[in-house]
Amino acid sequence: MSTSLTHQVYKVNQLQQYEADAAQAIGINLFQLMERAGAAVFNNIRQYYPSVRRILVLSGKGNNGGDGYIVARLAHQAGMNVTVVVNAARQQVKGDALQALNQLEQCPVSITFTAQASEVSDTVKSFSGDLILDCLFGIGLQGQLSPALTKLFSNINNKSCLRVSVDVPSGLNADLGIATPIAVKADLTITLIAYKQGLLTGQSANYVGELHLETLEVNATFAQFSSTQCFRLANSQLPNLPKRQTASHKGSIGMLLTIGGHHDFTGAICLASEAALRTGAALVSVCCHQQSRNILLSRRPELMVAVSNAKELADAAFLAKVKAIVIGPGLGRDSWSNALFDLAIDFPQPKVVDADALYFLAQKPRKQETWVLTPHPGEAAMLLACTIADIEADRFDAVKEIAQRYGGICVLKGAGTLVSDGQSIWINTTGNSGMASGGMGDVLSGIIGGLILQTANLYQAARLGVYIHGRAADIIAKKQGQIGILASDLYPEIQRLINAETY
Repeated sequence: MSTSLTHQVYKVNQLQQYEADAAQAIGINLFQLMERAGAAVFNNIRQYYPSVRRILVLSGKGNNGGDGYIVARLAHQAGMNVTVVVNAARQQVKGDALQALNQLEQCPVSITFTAQASEVSDTVKSFSGDLILDCLFGIGLQGQLSPALTKLFSNINNKSCLRVSVDVPSGLNADLGIATPIAVKADLTITLIAYKQGLLTGQSANYVGELHLETLEVNATFAQFSSTQCFRLANSQLPNLPKRQTASHKGSIGMLLTIGGHHDFTGAICLASEAALRTGAALVSVCCHQQSRNILLSRRPELMVAVSNAKELADAAFLAKVKAIVIGPGLGRDSWSNALFDLAIDFPQPKVVDADALYFLAQKPRKQETWVLTPHPGEAAMLLACTIADIEADRFDAVKEIAQRYGGICVLKGAGTLVSDGQSIWINTTGNSGMASGGMGDVLSGIIGGLILQTANLYQAARLGVYIHGRAADIIAKKQGQIGILASDLYPEIQRLINAETY
């Protein structure tokens, strides 16, 4: 599968190092690139928000501020009421940004310079127009915000008008997707040249709003100067499932073994097992606690109930038919659970390792190349013996380290789920906050397990699984809203997506 250039994702230092080379390669200088950026931002504002007439442009002293000056000039020329506030003294504006400022000063536009963020806050609080354009920092922010800037960003976020950020919402770390400690909450972020990895995962979901890429016609050239192993997982980048033969039967598709469902957590293994069926697993056999068996069958009679403990599982003849395993949903953490983990984790079949099985794996680390680990941040912290805050501080390093330390594929769940084989990383683009409900992770493990049966490539199964999982929830949210989505609500959409030619 080829990777579209517009789905490659970069770190800030790559953009800073090579954007001048890319511009020069296509015969323009950095100021001309800035002019393209300002024009693209202005055109997007007119396209997204055609009724906007009064704009407050908040600029910094750097090139992000220069983009803002160009937007302000174009907006004035289009007959809009524009006010510009620069959070710097005029003599601090240099280079290409100064050239853009000089052009703007030829227009009768109100421009105020102040190095005091508190004075910018006062202007924001008194602004009664349609849109605030955030050009304060872009990718240039380093370290923690001052109290004055924290208050400024809070005041911007409390305004009832539209908020548009250029390149990156100010206050958001463009590499890590974390706020320091707050960022501008944009309705729309127009990012330039290429995607920055921090815009696509973690806390960034709280701040980016709708994300739109403007390549400025240099993206392809930029990619020639700077390579990346980070990619945005979108519809056009999905692996394809093999087409089923007309004469396919249960045996040719295969059996999935799911292991979990302690008597206190029957629902988890039910959700994972049915999700696997809806994804295309022909047969799903469930190894669950004795007290869970009747509940399981009453909920989904198409499931097969297997043996109920490790001793019986070790001698079970049906294991010869099992092509893949999902272990962990509702497994629990007692001696019954531990014995099943110890036995099953070394079975030769490819596996999805989730939930309580990750707890045991953290206690007894080992490395295999034939599994997919699906931790949420808390489980990832157990696997790496660190804190959840450490995981969220750099999700990219965390997902790669888990895959490298434990082998196979790691799926680090959360907003902008990350999927890594220890070398490359794919950032999922589907899903919404309505998925913050019990059982969603169990459904994901079942989806990936069902996909493993249909493709020999674990990386493909994991990437396609997280995309379909989030896409199903997005379809439901669009129809009914995000609040109140249940994990089991995803089943019909999962089945429809699996059968669709496009996702």
